[in-house]
Amino acid sequence: MSKPVETPIDLDGEATVEEVMEALKDVVDPELGINVVDLGLIYGLNLDPADGAKPVATIDMTLTSAACPLTDVIEDQAHSALEGMVSDVKINWVWLPPWGPDKITDEGREQLRMLGFNV
Repeated sequence: MSKPVETPIDLDGEATVEEVMEALKDVVDPELGINVVDLGLIYGLNLDPADGAKPVATIDMTLTSAACPLTDVIEDQAHSALEGMVSDVKINWVWLPPWGPDKITDEGREQLRMLGFNV
């Protein structure tokens, strides 16, 4: 299971990587109904300082399928989830390594089982 990259920076009391990751659990894959963190879709997260403002969140994210037409929906959800925590959200859509069920967290697996998926 990949772990998001954490960039140690001094945010002067601003949001931490852990807090941003927790907030991203409000971003739900519209097809599966499970959040993007527990699905293992977040490959990396950096909080970059902005001039006198809250940091910019740069997220390396993939989808369960490169053909997924819902990137705009997920981007909108990410912006809403992080509103007030960061000054901007930038999502880099990445396709390597390809997503697979091995990236799902234990909590995500439990949620999928409750929905009837065999994982």
